[in-house]
Amino acid sequence: MFSTHWQTSKREYGVALERNVEIPVGDGVRLKADVYRPDRPGKYPVLFAPSPYSKEVQGASMMPNGFSYARGWIESGDFNFYVRRGYVMVIATIRGARGSGGFFGNIEPDPRSVQDLYDAIEWLAVQPWSDGNVGMNGVSYFSMLAKRTAALKPPHLKAIFAPYGFSDGYRDLLYRGGILAAEFTEYWLRRQAPFFAIDNALKKKWGEERYRQGLAAALADPEIAQNPLLAAALRAPDAGGNPILCEILLNPLCNEYWQERRVQFERGCEVPAYLGADWGLYGLHLPGDVRAFEAWRGPKRLTIGPPIYLDRPCYQYDYESLRWFDHWLKGIDNGIMDEKPVQLFIEGTGEWKEADDWPVPGTRWTPFYLHRNGLLSEHEFWPNEGFTTYEDSPFSRGEARFWTPPMVEATELCGPVVLNLYGSTTDTEVFWFATLLHQDAAGRERVLTRGWLRGSQRRTDPQKSRPWQPHHPHERREPLKPGEVYEFNIEIRPIGIQLKPGERIGLRIKSADNDQPGNITEHIGMGCIARPTASHVSVHHDAQRPSHLLLPVTRGNRIGTFISGGKLPPLATP
Repeated sequence: MFSTHWQTSKREYGVALERNVEIPVGDGVRLKADVYRPDRPGKYPVLFAPSPYSKEVQGASMMPNGFSYARGWIESGDFNFYVRRGYVMVIATIRGARGSGGFFGNIEPDPRSVQDLYDAIEWLAVQPWSDGNVGMNGVSYFSMLAKRTAALKPPHLKAIFAPYGFSDGYRDLLYRGGILAAEFTEYWLRRQAPFFAIDNALKKKWGEERYRQGLAAALADPEIAQNPLLAAALRAPDAGGNPILCEILLNPLCNEYWQERRVQFERGCEVPAYLGADWGLYGLHLPGDVRAFEAWRGPKRLTIGPPIYLDRPCYQYDYESLRWFDHWLKGIDNGIMDEKPVQLFIEGTGEWKEADDWPVPGTRWTPFYLHRNGLLSEHEFWPNEGFTTYEDSPFSRGEARFWTPPMVEATELCGPVVLNLYGSTTDTEVFWFATLLHQDAAGRERVLTRGWLRGSQRRTDPQKSRPWQPHHPHERREPLKPGEVYEFNIEIRPIGIQLKPGERIGLRIKSADNDQPGNITEHIGMGCIARPTASHVSVHHDAQRPSHLLLPVTRGNRIGTFISGGKLPPLATP
């Protein structure tokens, strides 16, 4: 790849392979790795790609296809591509996974597993085929590990290419809005746990008595007890992958367990980092990469692409990552840092938008109020608009919908979204599932993004919250009083779309996520537990309780949406 001013490393080497190299880490454990090197003697930069997944399959010679559960973990990038251009690529398995020593941590990696990677980087830097410059590469689990390792500041880690990797497992995936994402959690463990060495680390840390009490309390929770797979795991906590699942179930609040596993941004993440995701992964990686970009202190880039994830095996970012590593590991001036740091694909246009920062400078967060009869509009409230009520029970999962009139102007929405909702319930708890919908001019609907919040964990931290980004500590539960109206500030994951004239934005509010997913990424963003009790849930929308959706307008909507839909009435006869 080249331009008139720069070029990437040339394709000029063959590939030599050494399998099952053992990398020593601090406490005597050895990690298994496959080392792919250029077929000529010399010292080269090293790309380190660790994960809990099969290292042998990462560079499998197969035609890529769209993201699927069957190939979801082929995420390192193609070793052939990098090695032929003058890099050593080391694909390794982390502690306790697929032959590496020690015991596996959890879906979100534990601190010991991350410290291993610091040790591994320093070992790789002094090997005879290494020039001392190490980068980390890959998406999803590879990216999660890279972000957390970068926070430890290994001296020889010079850059990470790490899009698609959540930075806070509690918020981004496992307890979205404080609500357990049971289906994805159970599925991931069922597929992966047979390849792990698992120890009941939480029982050892807590002791038998506390652990037994924790299991009993979880089994007494009706939300957990109604799920046969979760209840079975709690009754057999030492079997198979159950110790890992029980760790998650026994830590339902954002406590020390989760705090020590998230990316430690406060340590000062200064390694150059290429971050990003796509609009479709709102239920997994997107919020974590946006958070990482905002908190990262070193050189950084953010790219958010079309909502279709990446093909497997991954290859789409090969050249972009090569430019990144050429610049930071080889010192090649290829202009990558002269480009705008934020690159955003805008749905509905097929084109990209550049920006200097995130959120996009100049964004106008505009309140769209929830009105009676399902109207979503910037218009102030009329007298006595009241509320909208639906039933939520195991037999009837009701909903409330609100739609804008058809757009008259082309309107671009790009950035984080918030639903500031006034609500009440006849129960002591409520789950909020807020889904942003798009309707084209022909009336076809699709999901854009979602937000989640457990009502008892509604409290926000004013020091960390911003008008467009509420921050919930999730440190405790405060039960609701039946019939009392509360304000709930619900984070809805970011969007980037241009609405054409005739198109509409809709908001669906439910207390369950039992809708039929339209594709695999929608499916990943679903599968949460449900309330087992029946209740009536009310969304209040009047002048005193101004429930509203805060939308990030970055272009268009200059004079607001037309309640008439822009249609003039018939001319009256004089």
